[in-house]
Amino acid sequence: MTAEQHTKYLTWAHLGYAGLHLLMFLAGLIFMSFVLMQDPVGPPPVFLAFMAVFFIVMASAFTLPSLFAAYGLRKKKTWARTAGICAAVVAAMNAPIGTAVCIYTLWFLFTGPGKDLNETSTKALPPARPWWVENEANARERQPDYSKRTPPDWR
Repeated sequence: MTAEQHTKYLTWAHLGYAGLHLLMFLAGLIFMSFVLMQDPVGPPPVFLAFMAVFFIVMASAFTLPSLFAAYGLRKKKTWARTAGICAAVVAAMNAPIGTAVCIYTLWFLFTGPGKDLNETSTKALPPARPWWVENEANARERQPDYSKRTPPDWR
């Protein structure tokens, strides 16, 4: 496979992983709402607010790195390799799907085609001309033309 195909599959793998985490987040919210509706007394509202914030932060911590990596890989950004490595390390904590995404990501990004994929920016300017290289026209103007000179009269 080519590097472009691996990048495409890697993008879809990270999007699938992030989508799975979003589905689990929604399932957790639905489950918690049903559990809280069954108990008329329930826990104190401060505890519920703390748990909700904790749940949102943990879901975001596992979902956002994969979404950033997928976006960067899809758009061929220069920072996509770094984001992919960070997302792979975070995904490694969730077996078995996250581990598979991690192994595939690290394998591709640390091999030859993955290293060279996004190293150079497509919008980079060409390198500037060194100051010590002179333009040929300027070099000709600076050199004296000895063919037009007349020898001095020594008589």
